[in-house]
Formats: sequence, C-alpha cells, structure tokens
Amino acid sequence: MKTLYIVRHAKSSWAYQGIKDVDRPLKKRGINDAYLMSSILKKTINRPDVFISSSANRALHTGVIFCESFNYPLANLQINKSLYSFSAGYLIKTIKALDDGFNSAIIFSHDHGINDFVNSFGNKIINHVPTCGVIGIQFDTKHWKNIKPEKSGGKTILFEFPKKHKPEKNK
Repeated sequence: MKTLYIVRHAKSSWAYQGIKDVDRPLKKRGINDAYLMSSILKKTINRPDVFISSSANRALHTGVIFCESFNYPLANLQINKSLYSFSAGYLIKTIKALDDGFNSAIIFSHDHGINDFVNSFGNKIINHVPTCGVIGIQFDTKHWKNIKPEKSGGKTILFEFPKKHKPEKNK
C-alpha cells in the first residue's frame, strides 16, 4: 500500500510588483493557513516518509511550515523544479519516480496539476482544491510506478482545507 498526500500551496501574495511568478511569497493568511492545516494533519496522519516541493517560493514556504509541524528535517525536503509546471503530467512523473522504500509521500504543488491528478487517480471528484487544501490518496500497490488513473486507481481517503476548520466569521 502506498499513500500520497498532495498539498496545494497556501494563499500567495500579489502585493509585490516586478517579481517573477515563481518568487511570489505567501500572504499572512497563507502562512496562518499552512500552520493550521499542518497541525490538523499532524493529528490525523502519520508523518509521511518523504516531503517534496515545487521550487516556487509559495509552495516551498508551505512545505517548510509542514516540515516544522511534522518535525521533518528541512535538509531532507526535496525540491523538484518540474512541479512548478502546473501540469498533472509532471506531478505523475514525480510520483511514479518515487523510491519504493517510501510507503508515503507528501507533495507541495500547484492548482491545475493537483486538480487534474486527484480527479484522475482518486475515486472522488473534487471540483476545486483550495489553497492549502490537502488530498490523501491510497494506492493498492507495492510500486509507485504502478499507480493508475480511473477505476483501478487509488482511493481518496482525505480532503481537508482551511475554511473547513475556521469559525464562520473568519471564513
């Protein structure tokens, strides 16, 4: 059994003029949401065996916060530039290339690739993964390279997001 957790980066800031998209930082709300979701997840799941992040500042910062919450060594956080592509294809390649010694993984990435992936490889349709949303999918396989989409794919075991855990007035 392999378990994958995918996290869409937390809310980013558009307040900075003249910076590249890859360098956009998190907003204060994004930082708070990342701490909220990582603390909730820490109570819900076992620490994943490997943490992998897109090279984009907002995804990487989200990943760092999750590493802190899970006491995962920052030196072991893997950075994968291809996850910045916003394509499910690169996400799939990254997952299929995982070392089979890892039974669980958590990946910090971006909107389009995540939505496409979870709706192809999970067994529940998720119309929109909000910022800092977390999806967990289990695959009945010994090898990451054997994960498959559609009916023979994985089982969606978790879908958490910040607004689900905030008082109504703060949503």
